[in-house]
Amino acid sequence: MILSLAALPAAGDMAYVTNQNGETLSVLDLGSGALIESVPVPGQPAGIHADPSGIYTVSPDSKTVRRFDPESLEVLAEVTLDGGPTGVALDPERRRLFVSDWYNARLFVLDAETLALTRTLETGAAPAGIALSPDGRTLASADRDADRVSLYDAETLELQSAVTVGTRPFGLRFAPDGRLFVGNVGTNDVSVVDTASASVTATVAVGDRPYGVAFAQGRAFVTNQYANTVSVIDLESLDVIETLDVGEYPEGIDASADGSLIVTANWFENTVTLIDAARLEVTGEIETGDGPRAFGVFVMGGDTP
Repeated sequence: MILSLAALPAAGDMAYVTNQNGETLSVLDLGSGALIESVPVPGQPAGIHADPSGIYTVSPDSKTVRRFDPESLEVLAEVTLDGGPTGVALDPERRRLFVSDWYNARLFVLDAETLALTRTLETGAAPAGIALSPDGRTLASADRDADRVSLYDAETLELQSAVTVGTRPFGLRFAPDGRLFVGNVGTNDVSVVDTASASVTATVAVGDRPYGVAFAQGRAFVTNQYANTVSVIDLESLDVIETLDVGEYPEGIDASADGSLIVTANWFENTVTLIDAARLEVTGEIETGDGPRAFGVFVMGGDTP
């Protein structure tokens, strides 16, 4: 591990990284830069949502969703779903967990405590990433094979609109100001969506195969899988102001609670890369398990609505 102490976030930030190949969850202390625990998670986990009420993982191979206690890391609940569970997002106020079903064009709606299935929502083909807006009013699904984003009223769960974006959208996340940023792996760009008008207001070219998006310091950070880079977008001008080299095949990306640090999961390198979000410098890396994906919100408190 190589780590710069100047880049360390405030004490207490933890990263929970799903390792698909190794079938584990790596727990990283971002304050010390240490791997502190490795928890078995059968079924090749990929999707993740870390919250003080539970660490939620999605294992597509076994079709299993689990809720772990954040402190003891014991399994509090689990459920086996059909289809192809992939992405995951939590609505902490309404105590709902959403899981995308890649094969059946739908979202599962689960009780956040028991993981009991309560409802399904129709999406476009092959839904992947899911996100909840900062104000808790809008739920978004990236429907990869439909080249669209589905937008739902998070209270009623009714479909409000379907917005055409770039080709093969996969990861997405809401900016602090409520705009939705969508990574399109087929067109190597990011669609910026105004959810109120259900329209794309800008398209930003980034690197090869953009996957995940996170926000800090008035900027969007986008992982580019095939380029082994992170594109940095200024949120006011929407210009790409920097491109940073990270580990091989970066996927999941998230921010520390204080916005000082960006963390990327490098699937082919078995590491996370640490980026100083203010100085736009790579400051180190931490080893993980085999095949880190971290698809979702994986830093406790970082960028969580």
